[in-house]
Amino acid sequence: MGRKVTVAVSTLNQWALDFEGNLARILQSILEAKEKGASYRSGPELEVCGYSCEDHFRESDTFLHSWEVFLEIIMSPLCENMLIDVGMPVMHRNVAYNCRVIFLNRKILLIRPKMAMCDTDQYRESRWFTAWTKAFQTEDYFLPRMISQHTGQDVVPFGDAVIATKDTCIGYEICEELWVIKSKHIDMSLSGVEIMVNGSASYMEIRKSHELKNLIVTASFKAGGAYLYSNVRGCDGQRMYFQGCSAIAVNGEIVARGKQFSLQDVEVTVATIDLEEIRSYRVSQRSRCLMSASAPSYPRIICDFEMSTHNDIFKIASTPIQWPTHSPEEEIAMGPACWLWDYLRRSGQGGFFLPLSGGVDSSSSATIIHSMCRLIVQAVQAGDAQVLHDVRKILADQEYTPTNPAALCNRLLVTCFMGSVNSSKETRQRASLLANQLGSYHIEINIDSAINALLGIFISVTGVTPRFRSQRGCARQNLALQNIQSRIRMVLAYLFAQLMLWVRNRPGGLLVLGSANVDESLRGYFTKYDCSSADINPIGGLSKTDLWKFLNYAKDQFNLPILESIIDAPPTAELEPLQDGQLIQTDEQDMGMTYAELNTYGRLRKQSCCGPYSMFCELVATWKSDLSPAEVADKVKHFFRCYAINRHKMTVLTPAVHAECYSPDDNRFDHRPFLYRANWSWQFKAIDNEVEKLQPFYTPCSTNMRPSSEDLLLSHGDTTQRTSHTDSKHSSPLSSPSIDVPGASTAAPLTTTTITSALVGTGGGSLGSLPKKSSGYAKVHVNVLGKIKDRTGIPV
Repeated sequence: MGRKVTVAVSTLNQWALDFEGNLARILQSILEAKEKGASYRSGPELEVCGYSCEDHFRESDTFLHSWEVFLEIIMSPLCENMLIDVGMPVMHRNVAYNCRVIFLNRKILLIRPKMAMCDTDQYRESRWFTAWTKAFQTEDYFLPRMISQHTGQDVVPFGDAVIATKDTCIGYEICEELWVIKSKHIDMSLSGVEIMVNGSASYMEIRKSHELKNLIVTASFKAGGAYLYSNVRGCDGQRMYFQGCSAIAVNGEIVARGKQFSLQDVEVTVATIDLEEIRSYRVSQRSRCLMSASAPSYPRIICDFEMSTHNDIFKIASTPIQWPTHSPEEEIAMGPACWLWDYLRRSGQGGFFLPLSGGVDSSSSATIIHSMCRLIVQAVQAGDAQVLHDVRKILADQEYTPTNPAALCNRLLVTCFMGSVNSSKETRQRASLLANQLGSYHIEINIDSAINALLGIFISVTGVTPRFRSQRGCARQNLALQNIQSRIRMVLAYLFAQLMLWVRNRPGGLLVLGSANVDESLRGYFTKYDCSSADINPIGGLSKTDLWKFLNYAKDQFNLPILESIIDAPPTAELEPLQDGQLIQTDEQDMGMTYAELNTYGRLRKQSCCGPYSMFCELVATWKSDLSPAEVADKVKHFFRCYAINRHKMTVLTPAVHAECYSPDDNRFDHRPFLYRANWSWQFKAIDNEVEKLQPFYTPCSTNMRPSSEDLLLSHGDTTQRTSHTDSKHSSPLSSPSIDVPGASTAAPLTTTTITSALVGTGGGSLGSLPKKSSGYAKVHVNVLGKIKDRTGIPV
């Protein structure tokens, strides 16, 4: 009897509800697997209909069309003499299940439903599917008539069973079942399953790919056997970039792996497995044998098929390989770029339009497009006919073949510097030089006449003229004058995006790109409906500190020397008048916090699930060498006030490729209210009580009482060595909330000291000395209600 089998896992770039395209890619993967000598082929989760159909899974059409596609697959001559499983939704007894359907030679062997739903982070599977809970059991599934008349089967097994061929045994997990505490592969291995198969849809987050590797390796190491993992890759209609990395592991070692980032629609990864190595590995573990002897048995579906051959002695089993790991900078360069390519080619548009300010954020968006162009050129040079076809279709030029990334960038990306009287010549120059080095089609416009026209309307109606703060205007006037600049840029961006291809004698329009990073979204440091309002945002899921590192990487990797000066430039919105031609406005000063602090707040809020009090307790210990408990309290309160009054902006946040684990995206990832009690009165009182207890024990350890971005980055283990600021925005800064304190600046952040001084008149006395109600709720906070102001100065 033979003992070596060749198996294949498939990485497919599927698209939700693209039944025709999904069918073609599935058949292509089966053909490639057969050509590589595989006797078994597996594919990713819900590959027939696409993973991200979401509420379309509540429509009967989705199930009908999935069965129609399945019929095309099972009847295809390509599938003969190969054991195959595909992922699709199946309705059984009026319940929707996420399933693997296993078939051989036009006969369905088993429909295996998913037994653990994923409802964490981006996933909402229980909204559409139900977990199969009947372990080690199957039921009769009555096939649709369209299937029965071709297969000759009326019913097939549905449930938790395994496939027994003449030479081995195969069992199934689906995505989340690998991640759960009690994974099914343990029970399957104890029941004699030698090949465990997982069809998955796992998305990219930077610094996450090692988790997948560890799970696959650990599963095959602990249970023994072969683990086959197929994953989706690309943008299938949602914010996620599915990361591929389909892999095969044997006895705790990776023997084959697909690419993580690629423009390739179909990638088939094969390995040859020696079944006797699995058996030797397992029998040598005596404790495992004892457990296996008493383990419950799975229902076995007998399959009259040999996966190995009798003359396989000359076959060589696949040997262990290293799992390649990308740096975060490489993940940023490739992940969003691949996602943008899928979005562009499937949107029917002709390229991108980007307002380019000359700062880190917009420069990062532009550089990611350049990275996309590099990937396209590489794919075409490698002979990828689909990529070449898509490029020619987008550009409406059937003779064009991309050979140079900069030349391709000139066709796909239009950048525009939208200057005003408040713009410095340095940012204009940086934007121009970057566009030149990237190769984008660059234009420069002046927006002052449009701004003056709108202000003229306001002045003629009201009879008053708003002024900037530096011209003795109040905070509300200052903010309104900044926001009108930002919103004019949004209007102009869409005008130019719709007409620039017409100007260049090409059909179609351009997608408007945004450039608000995840930290500024969290803080609300952008104007609603300004340049942050776009069609898609390449960097909306990336932190400022990671963008800084990415540009350092791209500067050398892509030969873009201008990025050096962009990184070193101070971050500024350039929305207030210059003084003697020099900037007086900086982002971190406007925000009242550093980008490093924002990064810390974001991770604690989302990953650690910290409210104001919990965050204060965490940071008192983390920052104890630099800040007193009272100062930590002020910083935490300031963040949560800003977060609360700006949370509404998340309801209109531009769709962005999900890349950071603390994204505040209201639409899918961060289900929290958008209307808050901005003074957090009860929570802040809890912080004040803790400060009162801690203050007598606090001894300053450092003269640096206000850490810089670099200090805080280094304190959290960041290896970045630069201290320069990293952005120049086309979006509006937000005034810090304040209380009515006579003579105090309206932009001053609210602190424990100012509250006490204003309301108690003690000049900074302890809040702990104030009388308390029987409930423990200090009267001072009742008095604060209605005195905290939002960014327009209106009490909240």
